[in-house]
Amino acid sequence: MSGPVNRLGIHLVGSVPLADSESVFRAVAEGADGHVRRMPDGETGTRINWVRFIQEQLAARPDMEIDPTVPPLKWVQWDGKHLRDIQRLRFKPRTDLARVAFATGYADMAIESFTVFDRLQKQGAIPAGTRFLVCMATSLAPAYNYISPASRADFVPLFTDHLANEVAKIARHVPHERLAVQWDVCQEVLMWENYYGSQHTGWRDEIIGVHKSLGEAVPAGAELGYHLCYGSPADEHLIQPKDMGVMVEMTNAIVDAVERPVEFFHLPVPKGQREDAFFASLDRLHIDSYTELNLGLVHLNDPDGDAARLAAARRHARIDGIGTECGWGRKNPEQIPALLAQHRHLVETSR
Repeated sequence: MSGPVNRLGIHLVGSVPLADSESVFRAVAEGADGHVRRMPDGETGTRINWVRFIQEQLAARPDMEIDPTVPPLKWVQWDGKHLRDIQRLRFKPRTDLARVAFATGYADMAIESFTVFDRLQKQGAIPAGTRFLVCMATSLAPAYNYISPASRADFVPLFTDHLANEVAKIARHVPHERLAVQWDVCQEVLMWENYYGSQHTGWRDEIIGVHKSLGEAVPAGAELGYHLCYGSPADEHLIQPKDMGVMVEMTNAIVDAVERPVEFFHLPVPKGQREDAFFASLDRLHIDSYTELNLGLVHLNDPDGDAARLAAARRHARIDGIGTECGWGRKNPEQIPALLAQHRHLVETSR
């Protein structure tokens, strides 16, 4: 095991709104100019809106139904803008949970994308040593958003097992030394921030338990990472963090719980945050020396702000990589070259 490379890198969270995985790989390889250590396939197609495809799959299941006893979840942005209502689902009465199986397609899509990645890397279009990055939501994302409390205790372990099996399938097709797996941690951050208005008994233990199970499902040799997120359904946060305190607390809890190395974390930084007070909580971060800390502090058309945010963060922690707050799936595809150029400029002027 080795520590992070002694240079600032670029970390892409996942989604890139281009036509297909090959378009993403080529655009990132060209635009990042060798600064990306792990390359996602862009979550193109059905995954571009993150977990909406899982919501659609669950709603179509014959063993699930809308729970009429709970109100819809009101999806509200940080500024009070009402985005949509989400009907919660439950297992139908007399469902045989032992026979419940999920088919998200995460593994099949990753394996298909890796064949493209492998071909381009062998051709030299993707730099040697760059890992193939697979990004997946944890089981708590659909559980907290789409599942009624009446069925949540049954759903979470079943879906967690499904995701662990998807990782195992991917790892049978992708050499471990070329693979990185990132767990997207959004609804858990929102629960920690009390976004949902109620916090069920044992919610912290549930969150860390799921992160432990999914982290330890990633095999040795493959890299494991976590992206903490405040949501971006309309390309803006659902909550604006007042500082990095919750993210540091969650990161420390994950590191303490997961009994295998965690190679990287990604934590978001809002555009308006340039002062030391926002980053001071990083003083309490206790990640291992080999664990990369990537901050999502790049904001389109704000290169001076990017540099100021990076400088402030570096006064409190070693920063190994930079990126945006979240994925780019809801951005205009025409913005992608400029975003990549802005990332490249920051790493090349902030060594």
